[in-house]
Amino acid sequence: MGRTVYKQNPVLLHTLRELRAAARSHEAAIWDSVADRLERARHQTHPVNVGHLERLVDANSTVVIPGKLLAAGTLSKPVTVAAFSYSVGAREKIHTAGGKALTISDLVKAHPNGREVRIFA
Repeated sequence: MGRTVYKQNPVLLHTLRELRAAARSHEAAIWDSVADRLERARHQTHPVNVGHLERLVDANSTVVIPGKLLAAGTLSKPVTVAAFSYSVGAREKIHTAGGKALTISDLVKAHPNGREVRIFA
């Protein structure tokens, strides 16, 4: 039987509370799913590279990454990305391609019902 580990990052805890509240108030299951993925142990999540966005996401779409976005690869189309954390290079590549790099909290405020938002994990 494993021990229970509680999250201690105050930014993560605040984000989780916001996601759960938005899921309840707007009946948006996507925010519950993102919160569940953020609550996982770190070894159960995989970082996403910018090159994956280039291959798998359409231009002008909105995606949420419940984890870290890294800078490996290139990005040539504008995409709105919300991630829990970014590498410096990933943020620069998103802005260079004409996209937006948001926090998950900012995305929840912009799209409270979660429509037209995809989870990318």
